[in-house]
Amino acid sequence: MRHALEKLCACTAPSGFENASATVAQELLRPLVDEVSVDRMGNVIGIRRCGKPGAKLLLLDAHLDEIGLMVTGIEDGFLRFCSIGGVDPRMLPGRELTILTQPPRFGVVACQPPHLQNREVGNKSIPIKELFVDVGLSQEQAEQAIPIGTPMVYRGSCFALGEDQMCGKSMDDRACFVTLLRAAELLQGQELDVDVCILGSTREEVSGVGATTATWSVQPDWCIAVDVTHGRTPDGPADKTFTLGGGPAIGVGPNMARWMTRRLMDQAEAQQMPYQLEVMSGHTGTNGWEMQISREGVATAVLSLPLKYMHSPIEVLSLKDMEAVAALLAAFAKNLGKEAVRL
Repeated sequence: MRHALEKLCACTAPSGFENASATVAQELLRPLVDEVSVDRMGNVIGIRRCGKPGAKLLLLDAHLDEIGLMVTGIEDGFLRFCSIGGVDPRMLPGRELTILTQPPRFGVVACQPPHLQNREVGNKSIPIKELFVDVGLSQEQAEQAIPIGTPMVYRGSCFALGEDQMCGKSMDDRACFVTLLRAAELLQGQELDVDVCILGSTREEVSGVGATTATWSVQPDWCIAVDVTHGRTPDGPADKTFTLGGGPAIGVGPNMARWMTRRLMDQAEAQQMPYQLEVMSGHTGTNGWEMQISREGVATAVLSLPLKYMHSPIEVLSLKDMEAVAALLAAFAKNLGKEAVRL
């Protein structure tokens, strides 16, 4: 699981430019399912057939894209840029970036030394429109090497933090795709009464259209959106954050099918697995929002992996939580066909 996480998080694949992560996802998924394909939106779709005629279909989704930046202009050899997805401007000054030219090159977000800052500037977050990326080139060189519209992402992969935790970029949501891979691994050799679709969706950070179109084409009977949620830190609100090592966070709210939520809780309890409840009174902020209204509607649940420092280059998670999410998904899939409530 750690190897798959490191391999996927090393990919440079912001929303709309997911080819690198999709290629690795296919490679990792292929041995675990009966068929793998990539659709028009770049979604990776793997199907594990149960072999029973007329079997229902369970769709498990995690997105493959990451937040990023995009070049909008060049001034004196420095790049102007905008965000792709929810980028926090506070994270940017002094940050190393990978610029997705061919071949890729590196840049750094320019920052003013503290010696030159007045008190007012030093205490403010600098808006993205006022920031530049230094690529070490002249105006002419930069114009020739870096086209307008070129995407950029945080430089780096992931590394161990303590004995159980991992830290790095794009854990949101590639860590959850790894849990889908692990769930498929746990189901190998197990008799199922439903087909299982594993979806690595695209463009979640900007629109969710990957999951929207894939759900429409796959036509599942049930969906589970697997995404990250906010991990607890000393400065975080206790009612909106979840303990790393405390197990999966099961979404509870009006946009999740109640029987699916209850079944996730029952399966966790049957395995004596710790879990947490995440109240989601409105938009879940996940692909579950889009998947539930595909065609005539799909019964949907949301299962989350606690993650500290979301949408930063130093996202942190627990490997134990990843294993627990995978085990819970595998348990949910077993005997689903005969036990599912039809609403």
